[in-house]
Amino acid sequence: MSTRVAPTAFLDPALLARISDLELLARTVVDGFMHGVHRSARKGSSLDFAEHRAYQPGDDLRRIDWRLFARTDRYYVKQYEADTNVSAWFALDTSASMDFSTSGVTKFDYARFLVASLAWLSKQQGDRVGLVTMGDDLGEVIPPSARHLQRILHTLGRTQASGRGQLLATLERVAHVTTRAGVVVVVTDCYEPPDQLGRALDTLRARGHDVIVFHPIDPGERELSFTVPLTLEDAESGMRLPLRPDELRSKYRDAFAAHRTALTARIAAAGADYVPLDTSEPLDRALHAYLDMRAMRHPGR
Repeated sequence: MSTRVAPTAFLDPALLARISDLELLARTVVDGFMHGVHRSARKGSSLDFAEHRAYQPGDDLRRIDWRLFARTDRYYVKQYEADTNVSAWFALDTSASMDFSTSGVTKFDYARFLVASLAWLSKQQGDRVGLVTMGDDLGEVIPPSARHLQRILHTLGRTQASGRGQLLATLERVAHVTTRAGVVVVVTDCYEPPDQLGRALDTLRARGHDVIVFHPIDPGERELSFTVPLTLEDAESGMRLPLRPDELRSKYRDAFAAHRTALTARIAAAGADYVPLDTSEPLDRALHAYLDMRAMRHPGR
């Protein structure tokens, strides 16, 4: 069996940026991604996981798919729509700090491409999809529904990154407006103190949600790649800071690594998944991480 992965051309953020229609972009990404998944030996990431799961002792024998057994010589239990559909919330950071790029695609555009693609993929699974944006005024809230994909794509298409973030308040709002446990996908550049973010995730997990945090990172943000003296301005506070990158690069990298370490530990302590993403790289890692989380935590979904 081939181990080919999804064609990079379908997932390269620089190429995706040329597509102005988010519906076309999402469909292109998901079709390319699933084509690669179905041609690979990767386990747990195909559309089949939404229809069957491996038989486990104690399962109702009447739900075994005997036709599938005849083809595979393995026992699989049928999963019905009521068993597999979930509510998927997508929480997008729209603060001004997301509008940053040294790689051709801003963190915000990368995040929009990712949310659009995951929403499309989730809808293909029969899930109810919703969106909450995290801006100055707590943004927009689109509750999960089987009919809200187009509304989500339209909102993503017109939303811009600006102002201060309201990540913590927004996640707490999601926790309190949800009436049933589901999946919450948070896409943010994680500039909040790790413990504050962790407490917001604790609230979501206490409500029974599975949570995955995607952290888009621009290559220049990670490396402090500037080479000449310059003045940087904080996108949210407006504070200006003159600096000489060569003198600060080592300390900056240490501070950045320490922040990432603290994020990783605190998000894990909350029982959520943490996936850092390089905005210059294709989207396939994020899509695999999402499906793997779903398959691992909900074997029948």
